[in-house]
Amino acid sequence: MSRRKRPGHLFPNAADDRRHAYSDTEQTVSEQESSSAYRLAYDDIDFLLRDEMRPVRFLLELSKPELVLQEHGVNHSVVIFGSARTTSMENALLQKQEIEHALSDRPDDSDLLAGLAKADAGLRHAGYYEQARKLAGLISDKSGCEDCPQLHVITGGGPGVMEAANRGAQEIGAETVGLNIVLPHEQHPNPYITPELCFQFHYFALRKMHFMLRARALIAFPGGFGTLDELFETLTLIQTGKIQPLPVLLFGKDYWERLIDFDLLVEEGMISREDLEIFQFVDDEERAWEIIRGSLEKD
Repeated sequence: MSRRKRPGHLFPNAADDRRHAYSDTEQTVSEQESSSAYRLAYDDIDFLLRDEMRPVRFLLELSKPELVLQEHGVNHSVVIFGSARTTSMENALLQKQEIEHALSDRPDDSDLLAGLAKADAGLRHAGYYEQARKLAGLISDKSGCEDCPQLHVITGGGPGVMEAANRGAQEIGAETVGLNIVLPHEQHPNPYITPELCFQFHYFALRKMHFMLRARALIAFPGGFGTLDELFETLTLIQTGKIQPLPVLLFGKDYWERLIDFDLLVEEGMISREDLEIFQFVDDEERAWEIIRGSLEKD
């Protein structure tokens, strides 16, 4: 069987050799050929999954999204974080109505009363879903002009605020990126991510790196441990000078100030007063876009 060569290449590429190695199915396979040792190293999944091959898997997980994003012209991004539990206004209203209907039959049910309090909180947070959706559409629509590079909205790829942001970008016809991760409980990518830009990660560290490699701004809506993790990693990178400063915008000032006593960190000498300038509170999508746009114009 002749080996197909591509123009400018003396040797067959890896895909060609893989086809050649396993193409002759009619020939009797010897004991040597059936051994796992004989399998091409890059085509041996059991070998790639060995603990000793972790550095190779790191490289693969860094390289695959990087190459695909380059091929699609994704050079600048705005990262949007927030709770996966935040739902749309329609869903929040529906959930509350269902609980209220059940309470009409069982007004003293403690579980239903607790569920009603949770539904009320969900209804308050639904406003953040709508803001993330609107802001993502605004960023995708307004960027890409003569003095502003095209900004792609990038999220963690899951539900909640992530879904809202991908949805807002998709609704105005823009490509949008999702970086999902394998979790013990299944997390499926939301349906608004551009399919060719929907990635799945094993390593949190590599996923975080891809969030920041193209970031021109980071926006954090109210969220839990995951949102805090990404937020504080970014704040630390800016504080320590590991990355150039970029806008870090926190939606929902009341939430963040109740959650974190930033002034206490200053009073106790844990951070400098100047460190509080690394981030800004915002409550309006138009204002958030003005800050991002102003940062790009300075650059």
